[in-house]
Amino acid sequence: MNGTSKALGLFFGAYLLTGCSTTPVVDADGAFTELPEPLVGLAAPYQNLNKVRLDPNDSCFWYLHNGPVEATWLPLRTSQGNPICQAVS
Repeated sequence: MNGTSKALGLFFGAYLLTGCSTTPVVDADGAFTELPEPLVGLAAPYQNLNKVRLDPNDSCFWYLHNGPVEATWLPLRTSQGNPICQAVS
């Protein structure tokens, strides 16, 4: 298991535990109003962390990219380019 896999495993463990005690608050777009610190630490710095949501179809996190023509939801990725997804049990 490489370092990224370990970090993702730790994040998801912490995320699931915090999910048991509190329900994440989301806005009208389904984006989190506050991100868990482990998620912020995993995400590559060039992404918009002000609008992040969890897609129930693929269990991955997506962020809102504001391009020159339109806003588009893109997969949230680590600095190594891996998508950040929630473990599905």
